[in-house]
Amino acid sequence: MWLTVGGYCTYSACVRLVNVNAITNGVWRAMRYRKIPDETVRRLPIYLRGLLLSADRGREHLSSQALADFVGVQPGQIRKDFSYFGDFGIRGVGYPIEKLAREIKRILRLDVIRKAALVGVGDLGTALLAYPGFCGYGLGIVAAFDIDADKVGKVVNGVRIEDSSQIDTLSERGVCLAIVAVPRTAAQSTIDKLAEVGVRGILNFAPCKVVAPRRVKVISLDIAMELARLPYYMPTGGADEHPMASRGPRHRVS
Repeated sequence: MWLTVGGYCTYSACVRLVNVNAITNGVWRAMRYRKIPDETVRRLPIYLRGLLLSADRGREHLSSQALADFVGVQPGQIRKDFSYFGDFGIRGVGYPIEKLAREIKRILRLDVIRKAALVGVGDLGTALLAYPGFCGYGLGIVAAFDIDADKVGKVVNGVRIEDSSQIDTLSERGVCLAIVAVPRTAAQSTIDKLAEVGVRGILNFAPCKVVAPRRVKVISLDIAMELARLPYYMPTGGADEHPMASRGPRHRVS
């Protein structure tokens, strides 16, 4: 209801109206974003990578077909994915690469530097520390932890390995993301500890199911399981096929 004095809206009424509109718009955007399929969110970094590589090649605009050819996604799917967030393309010209890349970073909340911690500096963890691809997405591993006293204190790619007991310090260091590369037996306790200290996003490489509070998003990636899917798509009877021993697996899954 409008509150007026002499036919004019009072200041307090205007303030309330602005607040209501802001809350309504915020709720609407939250509801809209909540309806976005996980598969769409999963593809956004793929599109971003294609845009960044195209920009490196000197291109300023990219059609949905050209982007589809570049990233291996159907152009119709690309247009549908982008439609969740607004209209980015220009008819007859295509997508402005710089603007679209900036928008995708904003949608993924990659428009600010995100600090990440690594827990578990074994062979996989060491490789992740050395991987240069994170910086292209505004991500940086700034802390690494391990329980092995022989590793603590060593520096890998500019990051000093700390004892796992120091995970408690992540909240005061502004770290909100973590990568877990520990053995299966230590995965759940590590997830629990990271959630306790305020980490809100976790990439889990441990080969097991883990649970976390609803406020924490966990994405699990089992490399061996992904590799195990590939033989299904291969022709049978190849020279590289050797029957497995009938007495069961000879190697433990750690």
